Amino acid sequence: MSISEEQVKSALKSVKYPGFTRDIVSFGLVKSIQIDNGEVKVQLALATNDPNIPAAIKNDAEGALRGIEGVRSAKVLIDIQAPPGGAGGGMGATRIPGVRHVIAVASGKGGVGKSTVAANLAVALKQTGARVGLCDCDIYGPSISLMFGTRERPMATEENKIVPIEQYGLRLMSMGFLLDDTSPAILRGPMVTRYTQQFLRQVEWGELDYLLLDLPPGTGDIQLTIVQTVALSGAIIVTTPQEVALIDARKAATMFDKVNVPVLGLIENMSYFVSPSDGKRYDIFGSGGGEGEAKRLRVPLLGQIPIDIATRESGDRGIPIVGEDRRSPVTAEFKKISEHLRKTLA
Repeated sequence: MSISEEQVKSALKSVKYPGFTRDIVSFGLVKSIQIDNGEVKVQLALATNDPNIPAAIKNDAEGALRGIEGVRSAKVLIDIQAPPGGAGGGMGATRIPGVRHVIAVASGKGGVGKSTVAANLAVALKQTGARVGLCDCDIYGPSISLMFGTRERPMATEENKIVPIEQYGLRLMSMGFLLDDTSPAILRGPMVTRYTQQFLRQVEWGELDYLLLDLPPGTGDIQLTIVQTVALSGAIIVTTPQEVALIDARKAATMFDKVNVPVLGLIENMSYFVSPSDGKRYDIFGSGGGEGEAKRLRVPLLGQIPIDIATRESGDRGIPIVGEDRRSPVTAEFKKISEHLRKTLA
């Protein structure tokens, strides 16, 4: 029985890149396929410093190929290249000119307040005297434009570079600046990847001490595009205290570990609620979850952000609470987190 190249590719599509939901074919790792009388040889190429990744891919790929009817032997060869930019650089990523530190703010699931955390952390870092940018990488559900109260449209330079929006001393980029409130981003995977790369590479970020990336939830195409495109100084994982959120936080942390990006710490958002009437604390989503997970992951618990009515109201008005009320307990927590990050990355 003859074996076709399409059969081989179809089998390889069942092989996921470790830590991600996308397969090695769609990532473009397959460079050549040779078929000779039932013997199949596949050449792959990837950039990583983690020896476990090519070993896992080789094992899974050869197993998938042996499952094809008519295959007598299967061999997978992998060309491994060290990614430029050092151990924290991800898979073949390079630095953004003028930007000292790129920090990903991520979560395994939606609804944990990650964008609110990213927005307020950016303002807190700005208040330390740092030069800060914030890139909203959630192409389908951008919210940074709302949280910073601007609908200004980005301009372009003569070199076809996008000029970021400036608000409250920060440089901002978001799909929300390009679409109105009723226009959805209806895009397939390759276009999402292209927009993400443009936001990182074709924006005139200038000289920045910190560029925060507000990632969409999960561990899919956009996350892998980012770690392949830019060298990250590290990632911050945002979660809430309950187990359903912590499970996905572990997946996000594992993803960054697999692509050699250090996890700088965990932020527990919606940690507790203090009643404005009597000052009593209520642990609405439980307690101790973030602290326990940080210990399990062996990373710092950077902060515990309470549920706060003023935080929600200020975000809806387009002014992050850290910029509006410096006496807020939420502001105090973000100030502590920003100081910790400055010391860690110094």
